[in-house]
Amino acid sequence: MKKQLLALAVTAFVATGAFAQATDTLAKIKERGAVNLGVRDSSGLAYTLGGGKYVGFHTEMAENIIKDLSKDLGKPLTINYQVITSQNRVPLVQNGTIDFECGSTTNNAARQKDVDFAYTTYVEEIRILTKANSGINGIADLKGKVVATTTGTTSVQTLRKNKRAEGVDFKEVMGKDHADSFLLLESGRADAFVMDGSILAANAAKSKNPKDFKIVGEVLSVEPIACMLPKGDAKLKKAVDDSIVRQIKDGSLAKLYDKWFMQPIPPNNVNLNMPASEGTKAAWANPNDKPMEAYAPK
Repeated sequence: MKKQLLALAVTAFVATGAFAQATDTLAKIKERGAVNLGVRDSSGLAYTLGGGKYVGFHTEMAENIIKDLSKDLGKPLTINYQVITSQNRVPLVQNGTIDFECGSTTNNAARQKDVDFAYTTYVEEIRILTKANSGINGIADLKGKVVATTTGTTSVQTLRKNKRAEGVDFKEVMGKDHADSFLLLESGRADAFVMDGSILAANAAKSKNPKDFKIVGEVLSVEPIACMLPKGDAKLKKAVDDSIVRQIKDGSLAKLYDKWFMQPIPPNNVNLNMPASEGTKAAWANPNDKPMEAYAPK
């Protein structure tokens, strides 16, 4: 019996050691000389211009993080951009396909069971986008309407939980990604699109006629957005957090925000005109990785 217990203990130790090695992402990055970066193609914080070009506030911030990782590791690093979706982003971080992702992922308690998060760099507000002539001005006007959202996100659940939505029955349709959800609205198959305000603003700005759309109504929830990291990889988390703090302290993160939210952006040179929220400024002033639940009204 003692021999069996000893064998089990040794097996557990070996397994633990193997797991620790498997989550040493910085060692993998140094060995391959490249970062496998998860990016989004239709988010307000990270999107594509086509032809393999990925841009946006969080994409460029991630590129600055990788420059800092390059200095830390003492070797130049290239970037392998990998487009992720709301559905596959957590599994791709868990199985090591991507080293980390910086897109538009909400840090919440449920996800923290599977992955870790860097310091919050954007505090999002969940809003409603509709056509300017729809007559929809808030939650109450969604009664009997068709509401689009994106598969793998929690925005419609957030809407249904809102006290103002009590008794407001609507039909839900799902887009496979944010661009698809916006297309449901644009084509008239949905009356509204419920999602992160930055995503709504960016998709409207990229449309053929941005003035045809408006963000309306109440703020449905406040959510901290952060880069998502492999669970338990303390060295990678420290390196990413240190870079974020550096970007906050030297003012480069605020300049980056201004570039992507307060100035004309590609492809249509539309200014989103979205000043940093008080929540975002507070997250920069006191870097933390608190989940969404910590932001709920007390």
